[in-house]
Amino acid sequence: MKLEQARWGIEQTRLAACSAEPIRTPGTIQPHGALLGIDRESRRIVVASENLESVLGVAPEFALDHVVADLVGEDRLPALRVAAEGANPVTFDMNGYRVDAIVHRNEGPLAFVEFEPTLTVTGDSASGVYAAAHRLAALQGSDDLVDAVTREFSAITAFDRVMVYDFHPDGHGEVVAETRADGMDPYLGLHFPASDIPAQARDLYLTKLSRAIVSTSRPSVGLLAVPGTVAADLDLSLAELRSVSPFHLQFMRNMGQASTVSFSLVYRGQLIGMITCAHNTERRLPFILRRSLEVLANQIALEIGSAREIAALRRHVEIDSLCSALVSKIVASDDLVAALLEGNLTVLDLIPADSAAICLSGIVFGTPGAPLAVLDELVGAAGGAILETNALSTIHPALAARIPDLAGVLFVPLEAPGDFIAFFRGEVTRTIDWLGDVSQQHEQEVLAPRASFSAWTQSVSGTSLPWNDLAQEAHDLARDIDGALLRRGESRLATLALHDPLTGLPNRRFLMTELDRTLGLGGDLSLLFVDLDGFKSVNDTRGHETGDRLLIEIGRRLTAHTRENDRVARLGGDEFVVICDGMTGADAHTLAERMVEAIRQPFDGQTVTASIGILRVSDDDSAVDVLQRADAAMYRAKGAGRNRVSA
Repeated sequence: MKLEQARWGIEQTRLAACSAEPIRTPGTIQPHGALLGIDRESRRIVVASENLESVLGVAPEFALDHVVADLVGEDRLPALRVAAEGANPVTFDMNGYRVDAIVHRNEGPLAFVEFEPTLTVTGDSASGVYAAAHRLAALQGSDDLVDAVTREFSAITAFDRVMVYDFHPDGHGEVVAETRADGMDPYLGLHFPASDIPAQARDLYLTKLSRAIVSTSRPSVGLLAVPGTVAADLDLSLAELRSVSPFHLQFMRNMGQASTVSFSLVYRGQLIGMITCAHNTERRLPFILRRSLEVLANQIALEIGSAREIAALRRHVEIDSLCSALVSKIVASDDLVAALLEGNLTVLDLIPADSAAICLSGIVFGTPGAPLAVLDELVGAAGGAILETNALSTIHPALAARIPDLAGVLFVPLEAPGDFIAFFRGEVTRTIDWLGDVSQQHEQEVLAPRASFSAWTQSVSGTSLPWNDLAQEAHDLARDIDGALLRRGESRLATLALHDPLTGLPNRRFLMTELDRTLGLGGDLSLLFVDLDGFKSVNDTRGHETGDRLLIEIGRRLTAHTRENDRVARLGGDEFVVICDGMTGADAHTLAERMVEAIRQPFDGQTVTASIGILRVSDDDSAVDVLQRADAAMYRAKGAGRNRVSA
């Protein structure tokens, strides 16, 4: 872990140093082409590269302070204006030099034109790129795709090595596909630190979709300017010829690279990777081919990004299904802890971890292995926010010391104050194969390029597997748990509003609503009004607890003697009502007699009897009338001696 922390510190220092380099305004260009800066208002040439004569046959001193037409000819201005609208390049002969002119309408007062010596292209490069695009579009899996990409780009560019980089969430990269010439060291599967392609360079790759470095050995060319213009202020972000950081040139030389050309893989505004072609000798691609390959790289990025989104969508659908099942368990269960942490489906099926803990209403529960003893400290460390780490010792060393077997923590607060759900992962020692030695001992100074690019293996301990997208999924799970608890509470309240809290039977409110509904349907209907005889003496002699148990048992016995479509309700006290749909006359009387006999059976040393009134309901009755008339029938049964039935 100390090695990892040291490397992280070096990496942060190196990234800070890289960010200070003026890569957008270097004040120099690469030597294989020439550049002119032109004032928009006057069309005067105010900046010219020192090598202008070797590329266009015109000394920069002659070009400066002249209008551009004096240099290239008035007849070429219309073509250059068209090029400025995006139709680059314009190819023409000048002083015996054949060049591709690339026009940029830069922001600010200056536009600039770049001139690259025209290359003779063998074969039809456009059809080759089109054929490659067609073949790549037919591939489905991202692994097969990136492998094929390196082969296609190798065939089109004839570079010695073609690699596809993938950027990890922490900014470091990995070579995920490679095609190379015989005898070259393999880089496939090797990682490289974020400082190899620092943030400001990545920002450029979002707007300038390709970058050609033609020579690592020839010096950069300076820019000359008329008085009052500072050449170093010229923003060359979009320039093809923008010069290269000397540190990066040394880096390439250490890798044995004489030239490279790289293409951005941009998906939904993010740089997700790169395609890099490298050559052991100087090699340059024509501008029009580079532009065609930019378009192909854009197609590849869309395919890679879409494949990743499809995989993420499948995972999301799976998680949604599991989450719905878990939420159903929560809503239906009386034991919330068991619903979340026990059984065939638990929170660990949604968030893979070694253990989990949950706090509900201030009470903490956990699966085996959960560090319950340190949860108060964890709550304090989180401070009411999500806490995600796969290296606890780096952010909370004191807490990590108390749970040395665990390295990963994912803590998510629930809506109720103090409640939370937390997941824990054990330490996993893993190895990372780096593209060259990136250890502290290797670096002599902050921006010293690595001298060796042989695979260097680093062992990383004190960390768990990374949580990656699980942090968001845990947040979504917490939200769903909060929603399930709310729905469960609402369901319980709704149930209490319509049900007797002691017996669980429907209450008077439910009964009256059900009677109104049933009376409106017509058909045969009977109502049994049940009143216990002498129940008050049970409460007086044995206590209300015994009386409550007896009432629960009476409700169970009544329900046991009804049909599936009959409904038993408790009016309150010792009164019950049974609605018998589709039953009249002798059948209702027989059912009431069975209920009387069932009620009089002893329970817990107590015996009570019941009087039952029977009422055949008419279509024109109201719920209130029905209940009153059934009550009167019950009192007739009591008046006749109790423990009997009366209509």
